[in-house]
Amino acid sequence: MKKLSLIFFALFAALSLMAQTTIRVEVHNIVELSERFNLVFVVDGEHAPSDFRWDAGDDFTLVWGPQKGTSTSVSIVNGKTSRSSQTSYTYILQPKKVGTFTLSPAVATVKGEEVRSRSVQIQVVGGSSGSSAATSSGGSSAAQGQSPSQGTQGSQSVQGGGADLFMRLVLSKNRVVVGEPVTATLKIYNKAALTGFENAKFPTFNGFWSSEIEAPSNIEFQREQVNGTIYNAAVLRRWSLIPQKAGELTIDPSEIICLVNVRRPRARTGSIFDDFFENDYTTVRQRLTTPAQTVHVSALPAGAPASFGGGVGHFNISARLSKDSLKTHDAASLIVTVSGKGNVSLLDAPKISFPPDFEVYDVKTTTSADKSGTSGSKTFEYPFIPRSPGDFSLSPIQYGYYDINAQRYQVARTDSLSLKVLRSAGGGPAAVEGSSTLVVDRKGVRNLGEDIRYIKTRTSLGSGNGFLVGRALYKLLSGLLIVLAALIWFALRKVEARRADVSGTRKRKATRQALKRLSQAGEFLQKNLYTAFYEELHRALLGFVTDKLGMDMAEQTKENIASSLVSRGVSEADAARFTALLDACEYARYAPDAGHEAMNSHYEEALAVITAIDGSMKNKPSASGAAIVALLVMLLPASLQAEPLSYPDSLFTAGVEAYAAGDYAAAASDWEAVSAAGLDSKELEYNLGNAYFKGEELARAILCYERALRLDPSDADVRYNLEFARAMTQDRIDEVPEFILKTWWRNLCYLLPSDAWALLSLVLLALTLALVLLFLLGPTSGSRRAGFFAGITALLLTVLAWNFARIQMKDAERHDAAIVMRPVTSVHSSPGSDEGKTLFILHEGTRVKVLDNVTGFSLVELSDGRRGWLPEADIELI
Repeated sequence: MKKLSLIFFALFAALSLMAQTTIRVEVHNIVELSERFNLVFVVDGEHAPSDFRWDAGDDFTLVWGPQKGTSTSVSIVNGKTSRSSQTSYTYILQPKKVGTFTLSPAVATVKGEEVRSRSVQIQVVGGSSGSSAATSSGGSSAAQGQSPSQGTQGSQSVQGGGADLFMRLVLSKNRVVVGEPVTATLKIYNKAALTGFENAKFPTFNGFWSSEIEAPSNIEFQREQVNGTIYNAAVLRRWSLIPQKAGELTIDPSEIICLVNVRRPRARTGSIFDDFFENDYTTVRQRLTTPAQTVHVSALPAGAPASFGGGVGHFNISARLSKDSLKTHDAASLIVTVSGKGNVSLLDAPKISFPPDFEVYDVKTTTSADKSGTSGSKTFEYPFIPRSPGDFSLSPIQYGYYDINAQRYQVARTDSLSLKVLRSAGGGPAAVEGSSTLVVDRKGVRNLGEDIRYIKTRTSLGSGNGFLVGRALYKLLSGLLIVLAALIWFALRKVEARRADVSGTRKRKATRQALKRLSQAGEFLQKNLYTAFYEELHRALLGFVTDKLGMDMAEQTKENIASSLVSRGVSEADAARFTALLDACEYARYAPDAGHEAMNSHYEEALAVITAIDGSMKNKPSASGAAIVALLVMLLPASLQAEPLSYPDSLFTAGVEAYAAGDYAAAASDWEAVSAAGLDSKELEYNLGNAYFKGEELARAILCYERALRLDPSDADVRYNLEFARAMTQDRIDEVPEFILKTWWRNLCYLLPSDAWALLSLVLLALTLALVLLFLLGPTSGSRRAGFFAGITALLLTVLAWNFARIQMKDAERHDAAIVMRPVTSVHSSPGSDEGKTLFILHEGTRVKVLDNVTGFSLVELSDGRRGWLPEADIELI
């Protein structure tokens, strides 16, 4: 109910103010002594006045008036009718003397109550020779340009840059010091019939900081006296200028084209209308310019205080803390405000000395000043984070400036500020190695329903022989595959050549043919066909000699056969047995039947001697297979490594048990001992990273994960834990986006480990060689064509797999990536702790790229392209 009453009271007060009657005064603020001017009183209100009184006084002559005029308006809004009335009283006055005079207020009676107008001051100046005493119109006529009918003012001729129309650039001062504000006002003055403007050209203010204060879209003219003459003056532009250097600074001329109505006399014709049409008007263009202005700028005197921030004028300073009590690792801000008059917009930030363990970030600046930028305040916000607990005191902040009025330097000061920093949960401070700065233990990992993946319980420790694609074994296996393919090609070519050799084929099949003929002779033996048996036996023996020795029938004598057999490696006894068997066959063909026993004896002898001769003529077993086996044994790595010591294995197992029991420090100690023994593996680095992460050593955890990822870039557990740990770092760096095809190529490359790609490349190489053999030795054109195209495809896949294995090896062998190990480190613009500016600050766990090293400092680059120098001890290479 109380609120409702207040609302009704406010509405009633507003309606009362709206219905209140007022008296406005419309008159020029400056007039000439000989000028007659209008004075108008306007009574606004709902009701017309019943009485109006005003006395002209002794300083002005009442030439005419008052002239009363009334107007009434009625409006209906939402069924409610409102009425307003306006009554004007016009007087024509003429001054009696020069000076500044006050017009008495007018009094009107409205519904029995008196209403008074305000008092108005008018300046009267001596009239110029070109002016007239004609009655001027209301104040609005000056803004629109006087018409030809308004007295003799409209009949003045236009003189370029002369008394009737000109433009000036007015400077508030032309002798200043560097940084002292100057106000420049460009104004146009006219007594002519001005109708418009064209092609305005404003100065550029070289050597000045400039700010546009006023740029009216609608130019309004006001009366102004210049050298005793009244003009209609208007501001075109107004600037605030602050000189930036000492010397004679020149302001360029301004230029504008004015459109002016000029009276043009007509010739008299003797008509009675000549006086009425005596003159007409034409519009001419008049170019106005201002002369170049020179500002004499002096340099600031020597002896500026150390806290001088570039201020010129008069300033005050204040400071406050956003929090006067906070915990370690929490953020707060020091807010410093410099206010006053002068070059506010160009003030530099004060120099603040924070305690050494405070991490200070970039200053945020806010300017709150007027349009000129020369009055107001500038606020500087210094964000900071305390890293250790305690009671701290910020020294008084000083800000030096040059006082224009006193013409000397002044120093504004604040009071000292106290700050209480409480210890955050997690323990006391810990000293960073190599630094005197104390750093509080880092915050524990907040449980958000996620955690790193568990350790690996098994590993194959080794001395880190590197990647398969870079080892000699890979080259050996590749060479053996090529040699094997060449041997197969040579063997198949030899087989094909043997097939094409008819004589050789007969020699190789001689024994088989002979045994076949002997089987026929055996049939005759079983049937006891004496003559047929010996003829077939004789034919088998001679056929064997013909095929095996390649002898013609004419050369087949017993002496030739015996010598040929001996020369082919057959013993003389077997050669004699063979020739004796030939003699027995020839004798039996012409002798009486010797009986079945003799036939059987000769048959068995023939089998035995042919078998003996064939065995003697065959080559000895080839030693090529044994030679190849011996070569493989010699070329294989000869380093006979001892089996892994049981001691490192037991340490690894002990680390696994300690981690499972929650003793992460003991687990890390056991695994560090294994690494110190010169043994390494992806699982060992991964487990070390987990132990460091659980022990809140974020930087070392990220370092171990990075090393594990280099040993096996395709391990999903390592990559997941690395991303999880990176999410806990303080620095958020936007990486430069990579070309999408390059991203796809890298993802495909890391789809398998390097050794898997290397083995796959060997398999594909073997397939490629097999398809090459098919292309070279295929029995048909279709098979050779298939071998050609399939071989090219297999070769491309081989090169691709080898390239992927090599890329992963090269990435792992690069030594240009490092991890920031200090909790906080500053990156400078040049090497050296006392040289260059501090560019930005990095925190532990951030990955950087090392570009160069100079005298204990490293040039690093972030993923977003920023570069800088930091101490080499603050980072560790992956």
